[in-house]
Amino acid sequence: MKQIDTRNWSEFIIGDLFDIHPTKAYKLTNSYLFEDNGVNPVVVNSSFNNGIGGYTNQPTTENGNIITFSDTTTATAMFYQEKPFVGYAHVQGMYPIGKYKDQWTKNTLLFFLSVFKKRAINSNIDYVNKFTRESAKEMRIMLPVDKTGNPDFAYMESYMRNLESAVSSSLTALRSAKSSEICNLASNPKWSIFTIEQIFPTIVKPQVYHTREVTQNDNGIPYVVRSKFNNGIKYFVDKPNGAINPPKVISFGAENATFFYQEKEWISGRDMYYIDTTKIDKHACLFITACLQPIATKYSYNFGLFPELLKKEKIKLPIDDKGNIDYAYMSAYMKALEINSVTKIKQLNFA
Repeated sequence: MKQIDTRNWSEFIIGDLFDIHPTKAYKLTNSYLFEDNGVNPVVVNSSFNNGIGGYTNQPTTENGNIITFSDTTTATAMFYQEKPFVGYAHVQGMYPIGKYKDQWTKNTLLFFLSVFKKRAINSNIDYVNKFTRESAKEMRIMLPVDKTGNPDFAYMESYMRNLESAVSSSLTALRSAKSSEICNLASNPKWSIFTIEQIFPTIVKPQVYHTREVTQNDNGIPYVVRSKFNNGIKYFVDKPNGAINPPKVISFGAENATFFYQEKEWISGRDMYYIDTTKIDKHACLFITACLQPIATKYSYNFGLFPELLKKEKIKLPIDDKGNIDYAYMSAYMKALEINSVTKIKQLNFA
């Protein structure tokens, strides 16, 4: 798809388009709210799984076809909710108002969401600078307009339909790749379980740099924070006078734990740690990083993943005939996967 021409877009104030207020939440602890056989989604303060933290049999409290966001985490916890759901503390709902109230569809809201989220992320919304409903209402964004100056809902609808079709076709092509196309390696390597401490006895807590202490510079070094996106990088900054973290390590945040491989020198925000993997090949590290991700799902913002907890966790990795971790296999597999993925992803012909 061609790059969007934004020359004829106009500015709108969020508060003129949406009423923003907290979603209705049950006064129940999670142990009573979430049910293994639940059928109604509960939207929580999460940046994953469309914000759905679990399911309940309590009646839904909100209708679908709205946008939700968290006012206590980051701007990445912003999603379109297609179906009715159960609200949660600190989850804000965006309810269409005004003369355009009845013109918002799934596709036009998804288009709006992509613009709104990018605007919010670029506004340095994080765990310190909360994304409140007051700040959201005052935010101004650019949207395509028709000849009368109204939001061009027809264009937004058409664009998202075409985008969905293009992505669907490309994903089909990606999924068609057979394992034999990925790499010419043993199809069933032996695997074994290790504790993290067995493999990585050294987990480092690096020097903390607060947002006010760094200067943004697109040509600088990565500033890595407790984020689940963009390799944990909030933005690039000038090199500080203090300590700089080494490259070729795996970083993770204590809260909202997610593992990322940091290929270059970097600095970190608070509650960040890194696993010393400097002696391991990059591609083997990427394989290990993927294997670590299931551990992150066990920990939330309220129950952080700290080094002593991580060291006790277990991970399954491929081994060679002697029972040693097969770093060579992992590296070769990821290199072949990388080549295959690059070839397939070229079919995503976006500008």
